[in-house]
Amino acid sequence: MKNINILDGDYQQWVQTLGSRYCKAQIKAAVKVNQELLRFYWELGRDIEEMHVEERWGEQVIKTLSIDLQRQIPNAQGFSRTNIYYAKKFYLLYSDYFEIVPQVVGQLEESLFSMPWGHHRFIIDKCYNNPKKAMFYVQQTIENGWSRSMLLNFLDIDLYERQGKALSNFSKTLPDEMSDFAQELVKDPYDFAFTGITGKYNERLLKDALVNNITKFLIELGTGFAYVGKEYRLQIGETENFLDLLFYNLKLSCYVVVEVKIGKLCFADAGQLSGYVVACNHLLRQEGRDNPTIGLLICKEKDSLVAQYALESSSQPLGISEYDLAALYPEKIDGTIPSIKEIEEKLRDIEIDETKDKLSSDEGKSAPSP
Repeated sequence: MKNINILDGDYQQWVQTLGSRYCKAQIKAAVKVNQELLRFYWELGRDIEEMHVEERWGEQVIKTLSIDLQRQIPNAQGFSRTNIYYAKKFYLLYSDYFEIVPQVVGQLEESLFSMPWGHHRFIIDKCYNNPKKAMFYVQQTIENGWSRSMLLNFLDIDLYERQGKALSNFSKTLPDEMSDFAQELVKDPYDFAFTGITGKYNERLLKDALVNNITKFLIELGTGFAYVGKEYRLQIGETENFLDLLFYNLKLSCYVVVEVKIGKLCFADAGQLSGYVVACNHLLRQEGRDNPTIGLLICKEKDSLVAQYALESSSQPLGISEYDLAALYPEKIDGTIPSIKEIEEKLRDIEIDETKDKLSSDEGKSAPSP
């Protein structure tokens, strides 16, 4: 009998292949189990609604059902009363959406049943009675592979309400197949609360804070952004120019110039950005590989009419948005919470007032009767 040489390269490679194949099989099995579990929850919610279970057997029926299911299937999880109510909400939320867009029911079901149940519970809590908003988060989660914590973050900062809301001229300046996706990527306002800036600041401080938190900044920018550089140098003729921030979007296959302004939008800002976009097209963009460069102007405040005129006057694809530092951090913290000194002074004032009242009361008692 021939002994196996466990150091043989072919044997080692085969073992690695088997291990990789088994892991893939486990993942496929887990995905399949998840899909079937979600389908079960969907059908459970449908039964509760269509059979009028609570009207038929009383308000306590869900609690009773939870106990009976756990008794009948003792090793199974997910039959708590809370989870059964979530199954009902799950069905009610998305069945409404299927009625709105019946032509894509199969596609929607595939999306719904591909996402973990824990993610669904977060969305149900935040988007109940708004199926369109809920489906937005479902599709974004699947497309971007969001963890539960990332999903919860985007729910908390109202991504749905901000996504695609920037003013732009993309429909007039970009090819049709690119303009819609570009518009979906830009937000208004951008949430810069992660920078931690709460006091006075200038543009350099803000840009430094954005770059120092580049991972969070890229997440806030959205899908497919790759960081190229800050104060990116472009030699235009005999003049040095420095772009605030330069990115490349992998899904759009284009450079994105981001200019950050701490003041109110003015025409000069848009004109400067248009010039930078043209320069990038000449100096950085490679024909056949890169699509036209996009400019994104993010300012502290904008007048919508000024923004509209600025966009109409530019032949370059530009988006204009505001940013918000106060989403998580108030602009003025001083005075919000009283200091120890303020509390002590207030207590001292109260003690003085009480002493005066007592003295007045005592004097009234000791005064002779007329």
